[in-house]
Amino acid sequence: MSHPLTPQEIAWLDQERRRTADTVRRHGIAIEFVWGDDGQRRPSFAYSIGLHGIGHPEVLVVGLSPHDAGAVINTVAERVRAGHILTVGEVVTFDDWTHRVTVEEVPNPGEILFSANGHYGLPPFASVPAFQLTYDDLEGRFPWDEGYSRPSWRQPRPGGFRA
Repeated sequence: MSHPLTPQEIAWLDQERRRTADTVRRHGIAIEFVWGDDGQRRPSFAYSIGLHGIGHPEVLVVGLSPHDAGAVINTVAERVRAGHILTVGEVVTFDDWTHRVTVEEVPNPGEILFSANGHYGLPPFASVPAFQLTYDDLEGRFPWDEGYSRPSWRQPRPGGFRA
């Protein structure tokens, strides 16, 4: 059972929502980065806030550093804002990153995209949709390929984790 929010927590949430709205207005998207805990095998993850406002699912990456997550999300969001529509199964390449990503549907976005849902005023059961951008390893293998070199908990399959 959750506890009622304190006035300080309410004020902080209000400030965060204003900061997010301002960032989306100025840049087209905001990026929410959530630190993981390697000791508990909970990966860090990041997602966009703002693509839903132009009729596109938000994008999510799991297990990347803040720098790499931000670069991937910003590059993909820029392409979407320029008119590209991501499709499930599509493989996306980057000019300045050696990895590729494939686009996968996230079946449980309401358990992950709390800030995006807060931005749009949506409850978890009516969450904004999201695509997970699943990246390959240094040998070009994706998590479902034999010999994939990263631990499975670092980049769980869509639906395999929650915030």
